Order: sequence, then structure tokens, then C-alpha cells
Amino acid sequence: MKLYSWNVNGIRAAEKKGFLNWLDEVQPDILCVQETKAKIDQLGSSLIEDHGYHTFWHSAIKPGYSGVATFSKEKPHFVQEGLGIERFDSEGRVLLTEHDDFLLYNIYFPNGQKDDVRLNYKLDFYDELLPIINEQVDSGNNVIVTGDWNTAHHPIDLARPKENVKTSGFMPIEREKLDTYVSNGWVDTFRHFHAEPNRYTWWTYRFGARERNVGWRIDYFFTNETFIDQLEDADIHDNIMGSDHCPVSITLKKGGI
Repeated sequence: MKLYSWNVNGIRAAEKKGFLNWLDEVQPDILCVQETKAKIDQLGSSLIEDHGYHTFWHSAIKPGYSGVATFSKEKPHFVQEGLGIERFDSEGRVLLTEHDDFLLYNIYFPNGQKDDVRLNYKLDFYDELLPIINEQVDSGNNVIVTGDWNTAHHPIDLARPKENVKTSGFMPIEREKLDTYVSNGWVDTFRHFHAEPNRYTWWTYRFGARERNVGWRIDYFFTNETFIDQLEDADIHDNIMGSDHCPVSITLKKGGI
């Protein structure tokens, strides 16, 4: 079973750049998309239903902003928009879907670069999410949390760590939040399988950053540690264009749990 996640930086723009051709070629069992920047009534059937997937959308109140969508070959048992916290849910950042062997959180974590208000909003989001997913695991569920986490965890996860220590996305206070997730038993699936450097998921459009691979790894699949044995691999697909991010994936072992 293959799960993909991709911040497409605008689903309508991505469609024009070949998103649906990529979806048809790769055929993931589940695809989580972030930063859709659209409400469902702005989209045609080509994105909503003509591709053979069940799709679910959570859009921000603000037009052209944020938003997540989940595409699933098998219809989920349950779907929830948001965390049940209005200050976050109004920005269309979370979709929860229940599948046979796991709960899947598709999340577009806030970006804290604008100002201190948004940085604190981002930090609050990390703090509010953690007990929610911990409770799911404590209740006996396996949980996958994927999306654009908007933080590079370790120096290996970005090309210019020394220059970005004071930049939101690599500030110590943000990285400490990911430390807390790990200390609570959450596993960064890519690093579980891959120790190599220079593997990134986001590059600024400026300065030819992608061509020079001056990037950041900020898109992740995290799982509870008791579920990690059910994974075969995790990967980054940096050859896929169409956004300033590239897709990331995990592969679950055949046969399930």
C-alpha cells in the first residue's frame, strides 16, 4: 500500500502543470494534498471525481489560502474536517480519515515566517495537535500524520542550517516541538529508513535553488513507533515538478497488520 503527500501550492495551478497525469501514472492508494488554495465549488469534476478516487476537501474561510484534500481509492470509514478547534479549523488545515489499519491525519501546518503572531499560532498548533494524536494511540489506534510540517528538524534537513537558525522553519523553539513529538514516540519515517544528507522537499523559487538543490526537508510522514514495523520504506520524489515542494511517500507492507 502506497501513501503519498504533496504540498501542491495551489491545486488549480498544479492541474495545469500535469497533476492529474502524475496521479494517473503513480496511482497511490492514498494521496494527501496541502495548500490547495481553493474551495470545492471552484473546482471541476476533473479534480473532484473523474479520476477514480474518493476525494475529501477542507478549505479555509479566506479565499485562495491554505486548504487540504485527501484522495483515497478505498472509501474511508470516517472523515473529519479539522481538529475541532475553531482558530485552526477556519484555515482549512486538517483532514482526518479512518482506514482499515490506521488513522490518517493530512495536515498543512502553519508557517511562522510572517511575524511573532503567526509564529506563536504555529507553536500553539503543534501543542494542540500532540495530545490529540497521543490519545488516539493510547486508545489502540495506529496513526499516520503527514503533510507540510513547515519545520526542518535537524541540520541535515536543510542545505544552509547555520544561516537559518533565526529563520522560522529552523528556529530552536520550532525544532524543540519536533523533539517533543519524537520523545512522545512519534517516528520520522524517512529518517527511519534513510540517513543520507541532501534530501529535501521544498526549495524557494528564487536564486535557482532547486537546480542547485539548496532546499529544506519540511514534508514528513510521522507514525507512532509501534506501527513503524508495518512500513517497508519511505521516500522523497524530488524529480517531480509542478510545485515548490515535491511529493513524499511511505510504503506499507502487504497484508496489513
